Amino acid sequence: MNPTPAAAIEFVNVTYRINGNRTLISDLNLSIRRGETLMLLGRSGSGKTTTLKLINRLLAQSDGKVLVDGRSTTDWDVIRLRRHIGYAIQEAGLFPHYSVEKNVALVPRLERWEPARIAARVREVLQLVGLPYGEYSDRYPDQLSGGQRQRVGLARALAADPEILLMDEPFGALDPITRAELQHEFLELKRTLSKTIVFVTHDVAEALMLGDRIALMDNGKLKGVFAPAEFLRSPDDSVQPYVNAFRATRQILNSGA
Repeated sequence: MNPTPAAAIEFVNVTYRINGNRTLISDLNLSIRRGETLMLLGRSGSGKTTTLKLINRLLAQSDGKVLVDGRSTTDWDVIRLRRHIGYAIQEAGLFPHYSVEKNVALVPRLERWEPARIAARVREVLQLVGLPYGEYSDRYPDQLSGGQRQRVGLARALAADPEILLMDEPFGALDPITRAELQHEFLELKRTLSKTIVFVTHDVAEALMLGDRIALMDNGKLKGVFAPAEFLRSPDDSVQPYVNAFRATRQILNSGA
C-alpha cells in the first residue's frame, strides 16, 4: 500500500505485538482523510485504543509505518508530535491540583505562548465547549460534574488548536442524558472546527451519529471502512451483529413510544 498524499494519518502494513509474540494489531492499512471524523468501532479488546495510541506514539508499532501529515511518526520528535495532536480520554484525565484555567492552558504554556494569547485562547475554548470563563475558570476538577470535566478535557485538547484530535471513548462513563448532550455538542463543534478526528467507541449508535466513516476493528484486524449508510446496508458477517443490535434497540424504543 502506497502512502496517500492527502491523508492526515495513515497506517501502512502496521503490526503491533507485545511480549515478543502476542499480536494486538495485525497488518493494518488505513488512511484517514484530512478534516474527517473517523470512528474506530469494535468490542472491548478489538484493538481500537491500541490503534489510537500508535498515532501519537504512546505505543510504537512493531512493523510497518504510521504517518502523520505525511511523515513517519518515528521521524517526528515525540514531544512535537504529541503537542501537534489533541488527546481527549474517558474521565478527562485532568490534573486535580490545577484549576480549570490551568488545565486548559497547559499545552499553550508548554509551547511558550504569550500570556495574553493564552488567556484569550482559554476563554475562547471554554466558551466553545459551553463553560463560560467567568463561571468555571477558577474551579477545580472535584468541583465539576462528570459532564463538565469532559468538557474541560475537550477544551484542553483543543487549546493549542491542533489539526488532529484523538478521542478515546470520551463520553463512555457519563450518564445517558449527559452523554446525549455532549454528543450533540460534539456534532456542532465538528462542523465549526473542521479537525481531523479519530474517535474510539464500542457504541454503534454513537459511531453512526458522529462519524463521517466507521472503521470496524475485530481481534486486532480492520474488517472494513464504511460510510454510516453503507455500514447499515453491509452484508458483511462482522458488521451484522452491530446492525442487528442497533435495529433491535430502535425497535424496542419505538414499540414503547
